[in-house]
Amino acid sequence: MPPTLRRRCRRGCAIALAALAVLATAPARGATYRFDALHSYVHFEVVHFGTSTIRGRFGPLQGSAELDREAGTGRVQLRIPTAGVSTGAPVFDKRLREPDLLASEAHPEAYFVAERFVFDGPRVRELRGEFTLRGTSRPLTLTAQRFDCYTSPVYRREVCGGDFSAEFDRSDFGIGYGLPLIADRVRLLIQVEAIRD
Repeated sequence: MPPTLRRRCRRGCAIALAALAVLATAPARGATYRFDALHSYVHFEVVHFGTSTIRGRFGPLQGSAELDREAGTGRVQLRIPTAGVSTGAPVFDKRLREPDLLASEAHPEAYFVAERFVFDGPRVRELRGEFTLRGTSRPLTLTAQRFDCYTSPVYRREVCGGDFSAEFDRSDFGIGYGLPLIADRVRLLIQVEAIRD
């Protein structure tokens, strides 16, 4: 190889290696995560006749999240199986699935989609999005009680998740049965963990 060509090759290789080094040390951008069925559920609470609190859960949740902690952006899509409602009492679960309550036959899933994230440093503090139940959509904000990421020894990948809470009036979604004796206000407690793709 002629000396001039050899010098050009060396220069080109050095530039290519420098570019690869920059890419290797660049901070990771956004990533996609899939919800872990073992650790992703929605729990609900409704006050019954001003005395005790009815509690139950839906899940496991299905869906995905896109998260870019450096840019402070993200997107979440959650599917919540209303037909799988569980209170520990099968007769009550069947009643909750009826048309005047969850209407699970006509609407077997509820949905939450959020594209507005509020961060405190690398941690998610709020998810602001839209909740769809019984075919009706309303704004809903999930507030983080805790949020963090770790490397799972089981999956050998990054897992991010936390505990979130939210409240809404069930009458806004056409569920008026038992009002006002059974409270209108519903409290949600959401536990989620999602595995990085």
